[in-house]
Amino acid sequence: MSKMWKRFCPALHLQKLADLTPDVLQARGLKGVMLDLDNTLVEWGQVQIAPETAAWVQEMKNAGLKLCIISNALEDRVKIVGEKLGIPWVARAVKPRKSSFKKALALLGTAPGETATVGDQIFTDVWGGNRMALFTIWTRPLSQRELFFTKMVRRLEKLVVKQLTKKGIISD
Repeated sequence: MSKMWKRFCPALHLQKLADLTPDVLQARGLKGVMLDLDNTLVEWGQVQIAPETAAWVQEMKNAGLKLCIISNALEDRVKIVGEKLGIPWVARAVKPRKSSFKKALALLGTAPGETATVGDQIFTDVWGGNRMALFTIWTRPLSQRELFFTKMVRRLEKLVVKQLTKKGIISD
């Protein structure tokens, strides 16, 4: 696989966050999980947490995993969701830049090799996580609502996913 394609390739592809179990993470020696906010933890632009998501967060905590939100969203919403779930956060992350991932690692107290990052976007969550040598997990977006810019980026993302699927790198 060429280096160009590798940077966009998630280590794991799931339909939704709730499909991720503590066993899957712990079997890989992972101790911390960074979570994208919009269309991963909550629907885009929202602060309401689905009961399934709240239960998932509690299950992860009960298993001894450390969680942290890492989001490009503004502080206000990220803080509300972080406080509701009782987990730390990094807002205005400017993913895929490394600095926000480094901040999240410091909050988690974990090393890159023992940390996963979960998100719905290839060019922010997966690429950013891969740049930091994190275990990257790509999920389907929770809703179709999102920023106009994100909708444009999704078109390019579809082309990348098509190529990764065609090359047998991921199964869509």
